[in-house]
Amino acid sequence: MIDVEDLIALVRNYNPKTNADLIRRAYDYGRRMHAGQKRHSGEDYFTHPVAVAAILTEQRLDDATIVTALLHDTIEDTKSTWGEIAGMFGEEVAELVDGVTKLTNLQLSSTESKQSENFRKLFMAMSKDLRVILVKLADRLHNMRTIKSLKAEKQARKARETMDVFAPLAGRMGMQYMREELEDLSFKVLNPEARSSIIRRFITLQRETGDVIHKITADIRLELEKEKIEADVYGRAKKPYSIWRKMQEKQLAFSRLSDIYGFRVICRTEGDCYRILGAIHRRWRAVPGRFKDYISQPKSNGYRSIHTTVSGRDGKQVEVQIRTRQMHEVAEAGVAAHWSYRDGERAQNPFAVDPARWIATLTERFDNGDDHDEFLENVKLEMYSDQVFCFTPKGDVVQLPKGATPIDFAYAIHTRIGNACVGAKVDGIRVPLWTRLKNGQSVEVITAAGQRPQATWIDIVATGRAKSAIRRSLREENRERFVKLGHELARVAFEHVGKKATDKALRTAAKTLGLPDESEVLARLGSAELTAREVIEAIYPELATHTADEVDSRRPVVGLAADQSFRRANCCQPVPGERIVGITYRGQGVVVHAIDCPALAEFEEQPERWVDLHWHSGRHAAAFPVSLTLTIANGAGVLGRICTLIGEQKANISDLTFVDRKPDFYRLILEVDLRDAEHLHMVLKALEAESDVAQVERIRDLSRKP
Repeated sequence: MIDVEDLIALVRNYNPKTNADLIRRAYDYGRRMHAGQKRHSGEDYFTHPVAVAAILTEQRLDDATIVTALLHDTIEDTKSTWGEIAGMFGEEVAELVDGVTKLTNLQLSSTESKQSENFRKLFMAMSKDLRVILVKLADRLHNMRTIKSLKAEKQARKARETMDVFAPLAGRMGMQYMREELEDLSFKVLNPEARSSIIRRFITLQRETGDVIHKITADIRLELEKEKIEADVYGRAKKPYSIWRKMQEKQLAFSRLSDIYGFRVICRTEGDCYRILGAIHRRWRAVPGRFKDYISQPKSNGYRSIHTTVSGRDGKQVEVQIRTRQMHEVAEAGVAAHWSYRDGERAQNPFAVDPARWIATLTERFDNGDDHDEFLENVKLEMYSDQVFCFTPKGDVVQLPKGATPIDFAYAIHTRIGNACVGAKVDGIRVPLWTRLKNGQSVEVITAAGQRPQATWIDIVATGRAKSAIRRSLREENRERFVKLGHELARVAFEHVGKKATDKALRTAAKTLGLPDESEVLARLGSAELTAREVIEAIYPELATHTADEVDSRRPVVGLAADQSFRRANCCQPVPGERIVGITYRGQGVVVHAIDCPALAEFEEQPERWVDLHWHSGRHAAAFPVSLTLTIANGAGVLGRICTLIGEQKANISDLTFVDRKPDFYRLILEVDLRDAEHLHMVLKALEAESDVAQVERIRDLSRKP
């Protein structure tokens, strides 16, 4: 355990004017209160608060935060009280300790409905004093470093909560080093085999290539010396979890990964940052699409840096981050830089963000309604988001999460603009509303009087603000239509389990689901915010597993009028399990498209032709043809094995056409009758695993008539 004088020395390194007596009294009080208590490891419990305080000295935080760390478990785990702490250490410290205590009692990883309510409390605590979260993050970091002493189930639960909540929160606050360590410590618990495999491959790579980091660092320093630029250069291998996540996202093997090393250049001035960028790009070839300038467009948490990826030795890609010393301090401490000390004075870093303003920008995006689940969804969207920067026609900057669309852009400007959006131009060119925006693009929103959001937008947008506004508008505008559709969905689902969707049954479901009345249940069912299975489970949990009765293949879709005919669009061939929408054709009924079908762009300005549709709940017959294109080896028995393989997946081949015949391969189109999206996935995976199949993919062809 760190001695009190050693702890004070850590604080004095950055704050010579620290109140050493206050820290000594807090240290002594905490040790007395926790006397006799042990951690799961067998150590004295007080070693934990001291370690948390030491972690916070790395962020150069003020005395009140250090004292709070020493006392953060006293109210919860000892006879200590708020009044006693306030009397001895002041109300500021007492409020901080009380805030940490309340956070500790929140079940943030709970799957119950309380989770969203607890997230609200988390953000309320943050809005009062962000230092509460800083202590809690340090507390979690030390607990994760010493997690081996816990039982396996508790380790897994803590690791999952850390991965889902605390790591992304640290990242959102700009504390990237803490996010990376929390993620990697969680990864070590949740998937130890994968982590060990990556570490072994790293060791093998270093044996084969030598010290790549030292070589590239030396190369960068040489280029800077040529330009007479003073700067520090640091290199490191990326964390195992970061590498594993990239392997999963890009579906690449370790050997095919490129930028597994990162380099950081810390210089004196902003001008030097751009001179360094020029020197690096002259020496190595820049990788297109991998350049970000967070100096001219800083993140909301104050983060400023230039990121570029270049092709280094042997064609391997490396990421280089370039920033000034002050920018680096904010990059390391994030929002915590507001409280950082240097030489006894509060650091006056021009790039540090005011925590109150940061919290306001984070929470202003969340709807103030009573829908806790919607709030939780929005919080997670915001916490996990990376950012893109786009421009209005007047040149104003709009920050959006990665994957945002012109609809998100419209709602970011104003809810009224989003609701009235009918189209968009990106860099002067008309684009579909589901286009994913990229950094630096100029976006012009086209609006029309009387236009209202469409239900399909929910699946297109990426921001919590847009989702909330769309749902609110749809509930107001289309409530009667959604209630009618929900009634039909409920009727069919209840009949599947031998029950009737009476008003009394629906009132009971509303009570169980925490909704005001049966009308709200039907409205949410019709707008796809609730599933029929969830409604049945609320009343008849023992019958919910029987909702998989086979659906009538002649009427697999809900939402059509009794006299309306329908057919699946040939261009996208939607199957049950995929989100769908109908387009009406005069005299031809309704054509059912997948929600992401590019053909829908043609009907973007004809909302009166769109019909909200859903697949019936339950098990569908294998009666939905899907076209697949295969490239297979030209060998004896290969085609027979492929056909057998598809048959083993309980799928029928209804058509087969050879497109190309070569001496070493065949290319053919198969039409396979399937049940649903899961069945399609099973067939594709089985074919991909076959060694004689070089390529397989689903055909989506706009040239086919709907």
